[in-house]
Amino acid sequence: MSRAAEPILHADLDAFYASVEVLKDPSLVGKPVVVGGAGSRGVVMSASYEARAHGVRNAMPAVRARRLCPDAVFLPPDFEAYKAHSNRFREILLAVTPLVEPIALDEAFLDVSGAMLLFGQPLDVAAKIRREVAAEVGVCCSVGVGPNKLIAKLASKQAKPDGLVLVRADEVEAFLDPLPSGALWGVGEKTVETLSRLAIRSVGDLARTPPAILGHLLGEQHARDLHDLARGIDERPVVPYEPPKSISHEETFATDLDAEEDLLREVLALSQRVGARLREDGYRARTVVLKVRLANFTTLTRSRTLPAPTDVAADIYHVTRELYRGLSGVRRRVRLLGVQATGLVPAAEEQLALIRGELWGDVERAVDRIERRFGRGAAKPAALLDRRRDH
Repeated sequence: MSRAAEPILHADLDAFYASVEVLKDPSLVGKPVVVGGAGSRGVVMSASYEARAHGVRNAMPAVRARRLCPDAVFLPPDFEAYKAHSNRFREILLAVTPLVEPIALDEAFLDVSGAMLLFGQPLDVAAKIRREVAAEVGVCCSVGVGPNKLIAKLASKQAKPDGLVLVRADEVEAFLDPLPSGALWGVGEKTVETLSRLAIRSVGDLARTPPAILGHLLGEQHARDLHDLARGIDERPVVPYEPPKSISHEETFATDLDAEEDLLREVLALSQRVGARLREDGYRARTVVLKVRLANFTTLTRSRTLPAPTDVAADIYHVTRELYRGLSGVRRRVRLLGVQATGLVPAAEEQLALIRGELWGDVERAVDRIERRFGRGAAKPAALLDRRRDH
């Protein structure tokens, strides 16, 4: 069987977080559901289609979402549940082809060129995936099928909700031309504004504009890349799973914090979460990064490379505490804190370490086992027992 002209799929779970919440609580069926922070500084992470009908969108401030949809049910995120459903989704995709490139918990690209002998044409494979996701994951899956990643991604967006769209190789120009220029990768709000000065508003307009003219506005390389995309040219392959480059957690506070004791307690909590993720995913980090966003939205980042990689939260906290205390100025009002571990290396079976590091590592692995059995927060450092809960 010859290679299909449209071998690339983009599978995307519809309103994923909100859909999982409805699965957990069937009384929410048909109701507007919003997942995310409900406080004054919270943002929408996922919204059911009932909520979207009122204008609620992802990344929208929760305050605005509540104004648009007063009857919405606001729920905090449950990442353990989302991860469990995402893993089953991933298993369904990998049963079709090893060429699966995860983009997030709820979406992935697939190259099904080698799956056609077993499962038929790409359209048949897409239909199979949708059936199995509905039956085994319990949520709706929209799939786009096309000759490359760009077209498949745009097709899946058009397929939502709960649909399937195939864009054949000879239909690419007609499919792309009417789309707004902002539909392309690499075209953000500023680029849209820049292009509009030349009356370039659609993908078709962009495709018909000589790269030399675009180069004066956007730079030569960016102009060439966008011109190719506007003509449906995207040669990037589907890249199977790659190890993460970093693991991070951050927290935006309902009210600004300025007391060092409170701030360091939050740094400790974030360090605990990063350390737990490192151990869960089987990595150690060479570099630790602290992110501090002040009340005036100024963002400060500081980093330090460790003498040896670690997955121990106590080590991460020791560094982030010093990084925080090393910031210039005295008392500061902080809106957001973040802790990131980068320079990841696979955790070896055994690692020579200082006795202190081994002892803390043993303690934290014991906490991991307790939390797996009794739930997150079942065991924690004493310093976090009176941690603020209003954010």
